[in-house]
Amino acid sequence: MSAIIEKHDPYEALRIKEFRIFLSARFITTLATQMQALIVGWQVYEITKDPFSLGLIGLAEAIPFMCMALFAGHIADIINRRKIILITVFIYFLCAVILMMFTFNLSDILVLYGTLPIYLVIGLTGFARATVYPAQMAFVAQIVPRNLYANSSTWNSAAWHIAAVTGPAIGGLIYGFFGITNAYITVIILVFTGLVLYSATKKKDILPKEIKESLVQSLSKGVKFVFKNQIILGSLSLDMFAVLFGGAVAMLPVFADKILNVGPQGLGFLRAAPAVGAVIMSLFLAYYPPIKKTGIKLLYSVACFGICIILFAISKNIYLSIFLLMMSGMFDNVSYVIRQTIIQLYTPDNMRGRVAAINSVFIGSSNEIGSFESGLAAKIMGLIPSVIFGGSMTLVVVSVTAKFAPLLKKMNFNKNK
Repeated sequence: MSAIIEKHDPYEALRIKEFRIFLSARFITTLATQMQALIVGWQVYEITKDPFSLGLIGLAEAIPFMCMALFAGHIADIINRRKIILITVFIYFLCAVILMMFTFNLSDILVLYGTLPIYLVIGLTGFARATVYPAQMAFVAQIVPRNLYANSSTWNSAAWHIAAVTGPAIGGLIYGFFGITNAYITVIILVFTGLVLYSATKKKDILPKEIKESLVQSLSKGVKFVFKNQIILGSLSLDMFAVLFGGAVAMLPVFADKILNVGPQGLGFLRAAPAVGAVIMSLFLAYYPPIKKTGIKLLYSVACFGICIILFAISKNIYLSIFLLMMSGMFDNVSYVIRQTIIQLYTPDNMRGRVAAINSVFIGSSNEIGSFESGLAAKIMGLIPSVIFGGSMTLVVVSVTAKFAPLLKKMNFNKNK
């Protein structure tokens, strides 16, 4: 493994035209999906007034996501990745259209069946997200040279989080001032624009496999590779369990309504706050990448994330709450950039789809199942105690990882593998 050069151009990856097109497409589609997540969350909460129903949104997406994720990685290693991206983004487009159509027939469909039709559409987006993620991660590794993996991961993170900042804010404002139908129409336009941009990228050939493998053999090989690599496994496990317990995003509609009394407009800013912090940190990391004492920085960043979540749970002030969520986003972004760079650096090209898929399983577990866990914990323990418990468990996860993954703790990006 070649060392990462400390002196670098922070904008080097952005100088590649195709990477800029890819990044723009991912930014716009992420903007749309983040808007849709907020719109759906507030819509479901308005219908049910039950925090547990918000957890069910995560579960509705997680079940098809988890069922599809590993198979999607296998597909990304044998089928043109650009084609996969185009098909799955088109599925996102169809889902947005269906959700918009529900608003025209609210009295006939949602009153008759409750939130079930919304959950079914969200399940389809879970299938699409599971399929697109491995293809995207493998495709971007074909666009940029190896020495720019860390830099491209940083800008990927910045683009994603800028979209996550503006998406919820725009979604909340449009929902609050112009209504739910116009909010969904905006999502539709953005997804279609992203689809057009993705179509402007060039086809990349897949390296043929030297040995013919069955589906089971292919998936098994990818899983074994991850579980034999302590650095990859440790970083993925740390992220999965920390966010599984420490994520408070799913409960933000309840905090906005019951604790902070700020409505859908305020919810948009609460949802955007972690991404604001992540964008700030992304720009910092573009100039000062975490190449020294990388493992230690990873562990400390996740621990600080947990502390921010605990403090957010007990905050009663909207400005303090936004600040704490912003800080949580800053620390979480350090973890994200380090984890993505680890995956790019330590994974051979012919396994990128499968390893990215396994990564998506870990992420899916932490996000969607974490949303379900948050809803269930809030129902059992109460809203504030459940979030405090989750943040505390994040600190426990950091301690356990530091003990049982010593190679991760000692990792430096400026040294050879």
